[in-house]
Amino acid sequence: MVRILVDTSADYTVEELNARHMELVSLNITVDDKNYRDLVDITRNEIYDMLINQEKFPKTSQPSPQDYLEIFEDVKEKGDTMVCITLSSGLSGTYQSACLAKDMAEYDEIYLVDSKSATYGIRHLGEYACKLRDEGMDAKNIANKLEEIKSRIVILAAVDTLEYLCKGGRVSKTTAAVGELANIKPLITVTEEGKVHVPGKCLGRNKALATLTKNISTYEIDDSFPIYSIYAFGEENTEKLEEKLEATGIHVAERLQIGATIGVHVGPGAYGVIFIKK
Repeated sequence: MVRILVDTSADYTVEELNARHMELVSLNITVDDKNYRDLVDITRNEIYDMLINQEKFPKTSQPSPQDYLEIFEDVKEKGDTMVCITLSSGLSGTYQSACLAKDMAEYDEIYLVDSKSATYGIRHLGEYACKLRDEGMDAKNIANKLEEIKSRIVILAAVDTLEYLCKGGRVSKTTAAVGELANIKPLITVTEEGKVHVPGKCLGRNKALATLTKNISTYEIDDSFPIYSIYAFGEENTEKLEEKLEATGIHVAERLQIGATIGVHVGPGAYGVIFIKK
């Protein structure tokens, strides 16, 4: 049997995972020395409430190798195969934990895919993996197919400030200094190397929305995959972005909330789109 494993940065709900027969490893979120397992012990909106109302900044950490090893040993014991898709190695040590666990399990039929992506970019890979599994493809070839398309995932977003990415160590203090300027709205993306990049800074939200729309329209989008709009806390900006995209002929298939693992780093004001380019 081919089994598919993701971590909580893919932002599936428990119900969605069960419906797709997928498995899960949780990243950890620490607030004021108390540890929570993402999706298990704490909800998305609880994290955003902490970001808005508490001085203590939540911190995230990758799953341990042991978290993966327990699953990998079960796969080995049952003679199954597995495709394991992780958060970008450029953003987290999650992929490294999975690699260590695979070495400890000593089982070749586990195929690790470093998504080089985050949030619903990983969902694109997960959905494609499930489709191929259900069509009868084996785990090795599914992993190869995911490797082929992962560089085509595009994440384009805007944030109110780079403060959260700076606190989480994802951008430098120098880069984040723009967040101190009045009404500057940074644009962010994830590079093909799987790291956060700031391609532009806009004066005000309206300019950010217009620039995002313009940037998105420059891509040839592969319409065999859905376009996701994303939001962190509050959907107003995402609604406006969807309206602008519709006016250019780009239809968003689904609006989805950014989960706690990534939300901690982008902050409650983040919004954008994720799609697959040709």
